[in-house]
Amino acid sequence: MKRILSLVLTLVFSLLLFTGCHGAKRRDAFVIPEEFDTSREYEISFWAKSDTNVTQTRIYEKAIRDFEALYPNIKVNLKIYTDYGRIYNDVITNIPTATTPNVCITYPDHIATYMTGDNTVVPLDALFANEKYGLGGSALRFDSPTLDEMIPKFLEECRIGDEHYAMPYMRSTEACYVNKTYVEKLGFELPEVLTWDFVFEVAEAAMEKDENGNFKVNGQKTMIPFIYKSTDNMMIQMLAQKDAGYSTDDGEILIFNDTTEALLSEIAIHAGTGAFSTFKISSYPANFLNAGQCIFAVDSTAGATWMGTDAPLSDIAEDKLVEFETAVRMIPQFDTENPEMISQGPSVCIFNKEDPQEVLAAWLFAQYLLTDDVQIAYSQTEGYVPVTSKAQNSDTYRDYLSRAGEDDELYYSVKLDATELLIENTENTFVTPVFNGSASLRNAAGQMVENVTKSMRRKETVDDAYFEKLYADITALYRLDGLSAMADGKAELGELPAMSKALIGTLVAIWLLIGIFVGADALKKCKKRSI
Repeated sequence: MKRILSLVLTLVFSLLLFTGCHGAKRRDAFVIPEEFDTSREYEISFWAKSDTNVTQTRIYEKAIRDFEALYPNIKVNLKIYTDYGRIYNDVITNIPTATTPNVCITYPDHIATYMTGDNTVVPLDALFANEKYGLGGSALRFDSPTLDEMIPKFLEECRIGDEHYAMPYMRSTEACYVNKTYVEKLGFELPEVLTWDFVFEVAEAAMEKDENGNFKVNGQKTMIPFIYKSTDNMMIQMLAQKDAGYSTDDGEILIFNDTTEALLSEIAIHAGTGAFSTFKISSYPANFLNAGQCIFAVDSTAGATWMGTDAPLSDIAEDKLVEFETAVRMIPQFDTENPEMISQGPSVCIFNKEDPQEVLAAWLFAQYLLTDDVQIAYSQTEGYVPVTSKAQNSDTYRDYLSRAGEDDELYYSVKLDATELLIENTENTFVTPVFNGSASLRNAAGQMVENVTKSMRRKETVDDAYFEKLYADITALYRLDGLSAMADGKAELGELPAMSKALIGTLVAIWLLIGIFVGADALKKCKKRSI
């Protein structure tokens, strides 16, 4: 028993040593070097997202080549991901071992979680203002936008607390892509600003069938009039339009309120008739829209190239396409005079490293992504908007916007309509509060819509008891009670790393063995006394 105990204790000390050597490393706060040391060579990593649009990957690759030509001593290694969630998971995994990338395309919600490490993410305000290497700096080898040339609304979205921890890279919002032909066929006139009541009314009218069981509006067996891609955005925007609670800046959870229940109850009605569904339940809105099986498809303006009969990235067979006129509108509103729509899109953050010169090299590359050539080229791939007034006001970009409809590739009219929608409504956009755990709250908002929609499809009863259970289930699933505790000043620990779990398991085993050893020893002494 003593030998076993000795062996286990040795294992524990080894685990402690391993954890101390390979666990989360504390970093000193980044201090900007006086000069960038060009005599040294640097190798930095850049993690970015691009799904099926290979043009975006090529733009990143060209940006890297052009940057490396300006700074031959900096090598940039590109790693492409298919979605932001995978980037987030990999960053979280790499933080404890200090193997994060140098530059990362991400979202502020994710950055708030990255910041739980010591000096993990570099605050950017001092870099913005640096005379030599800041925005528009004198020592830069490229034409960088100045701080005044950043769109204020977009830059403010990257503020977490009192500091900016990211730069906006591209911006989009959500749009409602409408089969105007079917709206008019149903006897309605499409307004310039949609309301939720109008959309649901048209959607219900589209559910009428003929004697053969086909939907009258399209003559097909399938029709889902209203499909929403991102249900988290749906709930968040509905609450914002109603001026109802979502969360405070400090992370207090306010989403479980009477307005939320009323909104979910309304959604449930139309989910029950089949007039409403979601991407997670039914698939991509664009596929149904282009096949004449959907009338209102809500997706990002960045997804405009998938929308419409002539969409260059349409993802269905050509013989399934239906001819119709596509209109682009703001998402539905409750108050058409005071529209509210979410601002979204990727941002760029920089991770701290032991070598300040390496961080400065990463900052130079991140800043290069704001140059006109990169901004305009990337925005032209989809319905994105450049984040600098310098790019937006350039002759090249203004010419691009003026040529809508010249072809169905670069100048695809639906894409440019979606782009103009955001440019014209930038001041009507908003973002949700950012804090450690805000990404979980966002997921929870969408999950409630998903659950209610599924429940209605299963013919379940959605009543007060249902919502009580729904709120409890969502709170537990996304650990929202932990977020509330954190808002009161308590730290949210999150899931323990594998090494920590192993260490705890080993400690438990030690105490069990100690108990067995002590019990066996006591039993042995007891037997001796009895003899």
